[in-house]
Amino acid sequence: MTDELSREMIRDVDRSEVIGAHLIESPVLGPISPKELSGGVKTLILMALDDKEQIFNASACGDNCAKWILKISRMKNLTINLRHIMDFGEEPMEAKILNTGDMVHNMQEFIGIAGKFV
Repeated sequence: MTDELSREMIRDVDRSEVIGAHLIESPVLGPISPKELSGGVKTLILMALDDKEQIFNASACGDNCAKWILKISRMKNLTINLRHIMDFGEEPMEAKILNTGDMVHNMQEFIGIAGKFV
């Protein structure tokens, strides 16, 4: 919670500042505990810090989490479940769609394949 990557994600996604391990200052809710962070940022923190190979439910994440998913995936192998078309932007990416085995390299390719499943 207090590592720099988690602080950056909380600041960007929830617009909140980590004061300490058990206190976050939210501009909307005031002082909150980590339990009250958005589902998206909690999922991102798990993606970044969990060292077990597992499938993360990225459906809890909005489009404001997409750049962080890409950043985390450049640091480690990441498998996500996604039940909506997330906007990953114009940045080149490399992802394997497990449903088909196809590799995608940009948003257009992603939509072409993922659109069949969501």
